[in-house]
Amino acid sequence: MAFEKSDLWCIKWRLYFGSIWKFLLFLSYLNHIVSGQIRYSIPEEMKKGSLIGNVAQDLGLDLTRLRSGRARIVTGENIQYTELKTDKGILVVNERIDREQLCGDVTPCSFSFEVILENPMELHRVTVEIQDQNDNAPQVLYPVQTGGSLVAEMVPRSADVGYLVTKVVAVDVDSGQNAWLSYKLQKATDRALFEVGLQNGEIRTIRQVTDKDAVKQRLTVVVEDNGQPSRSATVNVNVAVADSFPEVLSEFTDFTHDKEYNDNLTFYLVLALAVVSFLFITCLVVIISVKIYRWRQSRILYHSSLPVIPYYPPRYSDTLGTGTLPHVYNYEVCRTTDSRKSDCKFGRAGSQNVLIMDPSSTGTMQRIQSEKSILDEPDSPIEVCSLNYT
Repeated sequence: MAFEKSDLWCIKWRLYFGSIWKFLLFLSYLNHIVSGQIRYSIPEEMKKGSLIGNVAQDLGLDLTRLRSGRARIVTGENIQYTELKTDKGILVVNERIDREQLCGDVTPCSFSFEVILENPMELHRVTVEIQDQNDNAPQVLYPVQTGGSLVAEMVPRSADVGYLVTKVVAVDVDSGQNAWLSYKLQKATDRALFEVGLQNGEIRTIRQVTDKDAVKQRLTVVVEDNGQPSRSATVNVNVAVADSFPEVLSEFTDFTHDKEYNDNLTFYLVLALAVVSFLFITCLVVIISVKIYRWRQSRILYHSSLPVIPYYPPRYSDTLGTGTLPHVYNYEVCRTTDSRKSDCKFGRAGSQNVLIMDPSSTGTMQRIQSEKSILDEPDSPIEVCSLNYT
């Protein structure tokens, strides 16, 4: 079926106007179901679970309506910063809110969402404004603090009063009065020579520079914000009072070497202290371990209940006469102390060493020794030893 061009244009216009009409009806429906709007203002960095406001009371709703209507929050953000407690009708913090991360430099900072209820449909718009807190310290942009190299500002000795040496530049990411910065001179090599502007951070001379002034000048400037409580940052400014660059180079080279020497000395002192402490602790642990080991060994030997098994030498017998040689023969071996041939002489039984087995015991051996010395004189050169055979 073929259509003429006029019919096609007519169909297109009808579809276009129909879409517009439906959109207008949708807007009127939205205006009809929006029942109320509320606005809250809270500080940033509130803890999770902190109270924002009573939604049920502020919207004129009871708790039964919130539960029956299945009230919920609808937001277009990826992170839901708030949570609705339908059992209590209150709105609480669900995630930590950082104003600088949420809005950046935009002031005022706020976010919105809708509270939807069903049966019948209700839509309430809630806006939460975030108040800035002084949670960020100032950041110094100039002069740049470098660890390796030393940067110095030059001041000629012919400089007059009010000579601009340099300017400290700092920023604060907070907003409002929390971002108002002030500059103060904390320390200086010669406080009578320089001053710092309270509002602009400009460092200027307050008197005429003379030849008696030191070449190396060091200033410490404090940058402080206007928050409660206030936060601050410090910056060190090196100033060289000289007319020529070689003079500045020689002076500040020595200064750098001194600083590096002090840093190295501190490092080596800390390292030596750490090594000595480690060695001391190691020795202490070793000594304690040895003491504990010896103590445990002595306790094990003391509490040991193993029986002592008697040892009978070959061809020896007990005194009960149960061996192969029931008779006991005692011999005495004597030799002179200076004899190298160890001549043995058999004499009379001058001493007796007898091994006696106690039949009533559990295997322990008892030794009874009775000696009768044949040498009454202490200077006698004869050595006596006893051999017992059975």
